[in-house]
Amino acid sequence: MAYDIIGDVHGCLEELKQLFTELGYSYENGVPVHPEGRIPLFIGDITDRGPHSLKTIEFVWDIVIEARQGLYIPGNHCDKLYRFFLGNDVQVKHGLETTVEEYRSLSNRQQKTVRTRFMQLFEEAPVYLDLPEINTVAAHAGIRAQDIGDLNKRIRAFVLYGPVTGNKLRDGRPERVDWALNYSGSRRVVYGHTPVLEPRFINNTVNIDTGCVFGNKLTALRLPEEEIVQVPSLLTFQPDNFRAFG
Repeated sequence: MAYDIIGDVHGCLEELKQLFTELGYSYENGVPVHPEGRIPLFIGDITDRGPHSLKTIEFVWDIVIEARQGLYIPGNHCDKLYRFFLGNDVQVKHGLETTVEEYRSLSNRQQKTVRTRFMQLFEEAPVYLDLPEINTVAAHAGIRAQDIGDLNKRIRAFVLYGPVTGNKLRDGRPERVDWALNYSGSRRVVYGHTPVLEPRFINNTVNIDTGCVFGNKLTALRLPEEEIVQVPSLLTFQPDNFRAFG
């Protein structure tokens, strides 16, 4: 099996479509399909902050659910949007407000469609994907080696939200722990969640969230080839939103 693992889209639909073109996909009934049968895999956080979150939901739903031509795992923004659609008390900030604004501008019929489709996408998705044929685990914020193959509340929180220090950043978001620095597993872990200027390869892990929504790039990692394919963002570059590692 050959996979194209796609980093955090965050509503950057035009860049996502351009990325599929760069990856060699063509469209069949509006769905990107690769002539060699490659499988696109979305690493989570398909919505929030960017300009087209709801259209991105529809596009990913068409690929993953309707056509069964791709895979998806959720991220922390996906989890928050799902809880919002459930009617839970969710803080509408840190990007969720952009998706909610789009959603509230729709008619009742349109709201029902997008809500139903996103909830189906989320509910049918695994929390993380173990792909033994390419010795890889895809997990939105990462996963510890000893947790691969298991799932409980603690592991789910790690995979979706990542470990945090307990401190807050200036905008109120939690400060994240660099878990990959101490990863020692034999399985490659591909993840996103923390924006970096270039894909970060360290200790058999790869961070492919290159901050498209913050004006940098949208990245795909092709496996088993270990090839990086990228397209530039159409948005204004915001350097303060990227994590610098020592």
